Amino acid sequence: MDIKLHANATTTPKIRKLIQESLKPVAVLAREVGIAESTVRRWKNRKTVNDGSHTKHNLGTTLTKAQEFIVVELRKTLLLP
Repeated sequence: MDIKLHANATTTPKIRKLIQESLKPVAVLAREVGIAESTVRRWKNRKTVNDGSHTKHNLGTTLTKAQEFIVVELRKTLLLP
C-alpha cells in the first residue's frame, strides 16, 4: 500500500491499528501514543486504518445551462479534462 503521510502526522496505520485493537481505556491509550483522547476516540470508531478523502464532495459554484454548455464546448475544443 502506497501511503503518503503528512510531515507532522502523529498517527500511522500501525498506530491506528493498535488503537482499534486495544482494549485499554481511551485516556491510557492517548498517553501511551502521545495524542489527544479525541483522536483515539475517532480512530476507535473507524472501520479502516486508512485516511479518508480530503477532497470536497460538493461543488462550490453553480453554472447556468448556458455557462455549462460554454464550458463543455471549450473543454472539447481545447482538449481539456
